[in-house]
Amino acid sequence: MKSIVALALVAVVGLVGCEKKAKLDTDQEKASYAIGQQIGRSLKMQNADVVVPSLVAGMNDAIGDKEAKLKPEEMQAALQKMQEGAMKKAMEEAEKNQKIGDEWLAKNKTADGWKTTESGLQYKVVKEGSGASPKETDTVKVHYTGTLIDGKKFDSSRDRNEPAEFPVNGVIPGWTEALKIMKPGAQYNLAIPAKLAYGPQGRPGIPPNSVLLFDVELLEVKAAAPEKKK
Repeated sequence: MKSIVALALVAVVGLVGCEKKAKLDTDQEKASYAIGQQIGRSLKMQNADVVVPSLVAGMNDAIGDKEAKLKPEEMQAALQKMQEGAMKKAMEEAEKNQKIGDEWLAKNKTADGWKTTESGLQYKVVKEGSGASPKETDTVKVHYTGTLIDGKKFDSSRDRNEPAEFPVNGVIPGWTEALKIMKPGAQYNLAIPAKLAYGPQGRPGIPPNSVLLFDVELLEVKAAAPEKKK
């Protein structure tokens, strides 16, 4: 994908900074817009505080083989400073989210019907299932909806109308722990602390140190195939 982005930057330049004039009629225009969206989201995820006209000017000069308006050492120093600023911003956001998440979990811990495990995972039984709980080596089929504590939805198999299937030990620790206490047919609400989710790194759509809320329904458990004797 990186090579496609690099080859299509010239098309993106024609769209960035002139949103009102941009057309989205042809396949090339639509593809260019899609790539621009990817670049923009990537910059946002990296907390890059870019000035769009300057960004476009740099791209135009590079693509047009024009002499750079800044010396290499000036560009390196500016990029280093931006990176340091982005890291500081990310750390501040992580600290803020950690505090908000801890306060939310402390309050939710006493809410009706919620239980807290030794690890800090919180869960509430909406509907209990029956049968054997999955082991770490098993594969499960589930329906789920994931939101942040502010209600923002970041993922949902229900919206895709397609259950998700994955190994129990192939997901975040909070999910693995919860699945191992559920039984087929069960539906649980989960509140997963950041340390059992994506921690200070976060991920697209999930800020660093976010508490994650899930509504999970365990549809099916597929036992792992027994190992063949050697």
